[in-house]
Amino acid sequence: MSETQSALGSERAPDGRIRRRRRLRFRLRYLLIAGFLIWYGWNYYQSPPLVLAYTLQAIQSLIVIAIYISISLLHFVALFWFLGRGRTYWIDPGETGLTFDDYKGNDEVLEVAKRIVTLLKGVKKFKEMGGEVSKGLLLVGPPGTGKSYLAQVIANEAGLPFAYCSAPSFQNMFFGVSNLRVMMLYRKARKKALEHGACIVFIDEIDAIGVTRGGTGTFFGAGLGLLNELLLQLDPPKLEHRLWAKILRRLGFRPKPGPQPVVFTIAATNLPEALDKALTRPGRFDRQITVDPPDNEGRIEVIRYYLSKVKHSPTINVKQLAAEMVGDTPAKIKHIINEAVIKAHFDGRDEITYEDIAYARDVHEWGLRQPIRDMLPEERRRIAYHEAGHTVAQMRLLPHHRVVKATIVRHGRAYGFAAARPVVEQHIRSDQEILAHIQVNLASRAAEELFLNTKLVGVAGDLANATQLALHYIGTWGMAGTLYSYAAFGDYKPDRELRQRINELLDEQLRRVKEVLKEEEELVHAIARELLAREELYGDDLEELAKRYGRGPFPFLQERRTLGDHTEVAAAQDAPAAVAGGDPA
Repeated sequence: MSETQSALGSERAPDGRIRRRRRLRFRLRYLLIAGFLIWYGWNYYQSPPLVLAYTLQAIQSLIVIAIYISISLLHFVALFWFLGRGRTYWIDPGETGLTFDDYKGNDEVLEVAKRIVTLLKGVKKFKEMGGEVSKGLLLVGPPGTGKSYLAQVIANEAGLPFAYCSAPSFQNMFFGVSNLRVMMLYRKARKKALEHGACIVFIDEIDAIGVTRGGTGTFFGAGLGLLNELLLQLDPPKLEHRLWAKILRRLGFRPKPGPQPVVFTIAATNLPEALDKALTRPGRFDRQITVDPPDNEGRIEVIRYYLSKVKHSPTINVKQLAAEMVGDTPAKIKHIINEAVIKAHFDGRDEITYEDIAYARDVHEWGLRQPIRDMLPEERRRIAYHEAGHTVAQMRLLPHHRVVKATIVRHGRAYGFAAARPVVEQHIRSDQEILAHIQVNLASRAAEELFLNTKLVGVAGDLANATQLALHYIGTWGMAGTLYSYAAFGDYKPDRELRQRINELLDEQLRRVKEVLKEEEELVHAIARELLAREELYGDDLEELAKRYGRGPFPFLQERRTLGDHTEVAAAQDAPAAVAGGDPA
């Protein structure tokens, strides 16, 4: 016998033994049933009235027992049904009305979505070709970029039922209920898939239950079981799940495989690196799409789309708005325009203007304006020089930012701030740009020491930002003469040597920004003086002061004169906020 025949024979042997065991169990069942029927028939033949009476009494007893058992089970079934209900919203085809025309800002993502819809519409033909429909799609991106919105568009365009749920809603304090919720969700999804051809399940914030097993303490108990249940439902065994097929399997028969319901799962997260590898493997989430905030052209599309839904002044410059909203997500843009409508409504107007949008954006980013009318004059002077230091440092050191506002009026928890907005798209930063941002954060302390001869508590947030940047500068980005990266070890605490190097770097940047402020001493005094007089200064006001009192150079003013239109350049994914001096005093 050849080696191939021997191998085939060894593979068939276990299957043959399984079939023989199944046939043996099947015959034993029927022998027991046949024996009982023969015994009953013989006794009935001997004494029909007595056997009939005993039979009726037995049936009555069985009915009573069945009722008691049913009532007891009903309590558990009702309890688990109540606990197992997840906060899942089911949307039938056509209910949302969202189409591809409603998704704006990211043409590449939209193209992928169209391909998925084409695939889901042609499930039957695709299967006839021998293909297997994808099980899932993972959407990755920061909050507000339109991940759940895209999922609704896909479901509506495909004409399929859509289930929207949040991953934390699966979790429950009772052991096993979380698994039950996932099981019930996918059972209903498979039922709807058989009715409509397919079904889409959207799970938001999947990192709440999909964290790598063993990575956190919560995933050694019920959380681990929940993840395992989700893994099973995403890629279940290919069996017929209907009741008749289950009965046939219990009787020892092999039912023919029925139609496999197509349940397409879309999940969203902003922490893809935290997900378990078993969750993101092919066969569960076959595709992964990154949904980032739109670029300049995308923002123009989004702004025009939402402006088209409200009454607005024709004088609104959409391109100017897009340039002022660098990094904003579609959700934020929608919110700002809606807040502008609210302001116009309360002002008694029937359309929004650019000023309404600017006001709504300022309130959203910086908080409500809440002046402190009885603040001591000396405190106002301290805050004015604190913000003047930030303002001058931003104008001198950040060439791709424009200082749009400096204020000593309380907004939210901040008693003052100097805000600079990026005027170009940035994705990668150089070492010199990182050092410039460190200096901007330290400019408040530099101004306090130079012009007030004191140190104030309002620099807490500035020092935290500067320290974090210095930590990455030395220990992550390899910009301080070493390629050793602490990020390779995950979460870490700086050791004594690293803390010393960070402090030395911060001291050096503080010295440099002091030199900048000394050169611009006249401008610092002018800005502080105007802040004390007017409380708030805007971009044009600050640029006029820089031209009159500044020594320069001011890179942004030079670039604006030479470039004209905004152009896209590169900067760091870990870009710090361009709002300085927002600490409560």
